[in-house]
Amino acid sequence: MTFVTTLTFQSGDKTALDETVRRLKEQVERKGAECKGPHQEQPTHHSVPQYTRCQPGTQFDPWHYTVYTRWLEIHGSDHIAREIAGADLPDAIHLEVDVERQASQAYR
Repeated sequence: MTFVTTLTFQSGDKTALDETVRRLKEQVERKGAECKGPHQEQPTHHSVPQYTRCQPGTQFDPWHYTVYTRWLEIHGSDHIAREIAGADLPDAIHLEVDVERQASQAYR
């Protein structure tokens, strides 16, 4: 069985996100693992209402922000994927890890 680890990074700081993902991809490749990506999604734009009190009523201007998403796929090399997933990241970056087990071609 082969494992594919998908690391999904999200942040409102596009520069920090791109730099972090680039650095981690280089680290994975230096260690000899197969890495696909970084892939990216369209940025998502959010608007949050801000009330002057703790209940709906008078409002300030809404708070607008954008979330950027990038992801890497690491094929095999479970120990390298685990090491990368456990790396220290800037506080502005959120990481989700998804591990999928795929049957090898010989067993299909």
